[in-house]
Amino acid sequence: MPPGPAVRGRQTHERFRIRARSIVAEPSPLLADIKKLIKTSGPLPVWRYMQLCLTHPQHGYYIARDPLGREGDFITSPEVSQMFGELLGLWGASVWRSIGSPATLRLIEFGPGRGTMMADALRALRVLPPMYQALSVHLIEINPELREKQKAALSSTPNIHWHASLDEVPEGPAIILANEYFDVLPIHQMVKRDDGWHERVVDIDSSGQLVFGANAAPTPRFDMLLPPLVRAAPVGAIFEWRPDAEIMSIATRVRDHGGAALIIDYGHVRSDAGDTFQAIARHSFADPLKYPGQVDVTAHVDFEALARAAEDVGARVHGPVTQGEFLRRLGIESRAVNLMEKATPEISDSIATALKRLTEGGRGGMGSMFKVIGVSDPGLTELVGLSDRERRGGMRAP
Repeated sequence: MPPGPAVRGRQTHERFRIRARSIVAEPSPLLADIKKLIKTSGPLPVWRYMQLCLTHPQHGYYIARDPLGREGDFITSPEVSQMFGELLGLWGASVWRSIGSPATLRLIEFGPGRGTMMADALRALRVLPPMYQALSVHLIEINPELREKQKAALSSTPNIHWHASLDEVPEGPAIILANEYFDVLPIHQMVKRDDGWHERVVDIDSSGQLVFGANAAPTPRFDMLLPPLVRAAPVGAIFEWRPDAEIMSIATRVRDHGGAALIIDYGHVRSDAGDTFQAIARHSFADPLKYPGQVDVTAHVDFEALARAAEDVGARVHGPVTQGEFLRRLGIESRAVNLMEKATPEISDSIATALKRLTEGGRGGMGSMFKVIGVSDPGLTELVGLSDRERRGGMRAP
C-alpha cells in the first residue's frame, strides 16, 4: 500500500531497482521456500509469487506483522488524520438514509488495519443514535496481530465481529468500506510478444537470483479479452489484471441486500498497459523480488475494470473521482477549520499538513493518485461525494 507516486510503463522495475536499498536486515525465510518451489514445479506466475509473499501461512507479509504507521512500512489515510474516518462514517449515514433507514445495518470494512478508520467512523456516527443502534460491525481481517489491535481500538464497540471473508457476514443491508484493500490482491501480468501475450513469471537465473521471465507459449486468444487500448499496445508492453471475484462478491451483496460499497485505492481510471508491480519497506521503494514476505508488494488498481465487473452483475457504479475531490465534497476543509479553531498552534499546523496530504497531489500527496468509486444497489441513483452534478459543500462532522 505504498504512498509513493504512480509509476507506469515498461521501465518501472528498472527504476525500482535503482532506488532500492538494503532496507531489510534479516534474510527472508520465504525466499528459500520460493526457490525450492520453482526448482521442483517451474517458474511461478506473478500472481502466485505475490500471493505467497503476502499470505504464506508462516512467512506472509500480512499474516503476522503490523506494517502500518511511521515505524512501519507505510501510512494509510486513516493514520494521517481522524478527518478521513469521520467523513467516511458520515458518508455511510447518508447511504443509510437513502436506503430507507433500515433497523438493521451491517457496517463492513475490508482490511481494517489497526481499527483506526472504523473507530473514527463510529465516533462520527454516534451523533445519529437511530443509525448507531442499528449497526453491527463486521471486520474482514486475516492478520492475527492486527485483529488484536483492532479489538483494542474498538473495545467499547458493541456487536462487533471478525471474519476471514465477506461470505461469513450475515445477510442484510450493508455499507462496505475498502480503503487500500484491492491493491494487495494478487495480479496477473502478461507480456506482449510478436506471437501474442505471454504470462509473466518469476524464475531463478544462473546466479541463483529471482528474476522476471515469461512463459514460452502465448496464452491462447487472450487478446480477445482485452480493451482496445491494451490490444493496440506495442510489443514488450506489460498488462496487469486481477480476477473479478472480489469486486463481484461486493457488488452482488449490495445488489441483492441493499446498501453501497466505497472503494478507495491508488490506481488509474482507464484500463491500459503498464507495469506497476512494486514493493515498499520503511516508506521506501524496494526490489519486489529481493525480500519476499518482508516487504509490501502491491500493484495499482484498475478502476475501469472494477466498474465493468460491478456493472456486469447488475450493480450501479458511481465515480470514480479523485480522493481529494471526494473529501472536499464531503466537507473536509470545513472540518479541518473546525478542528484548528480548538487546537494549539502546533496541532493546528499538523491538521493543515494532514489536510494537504489527503487532498492534494504532488510529492507525498494522496489527493490525485488515490481514486474513489462507489458500488450500490441499482435503486440508488446517487451517492454523496460521487455524483457529477454535486457541488462542494459537504457534510457536517461532529
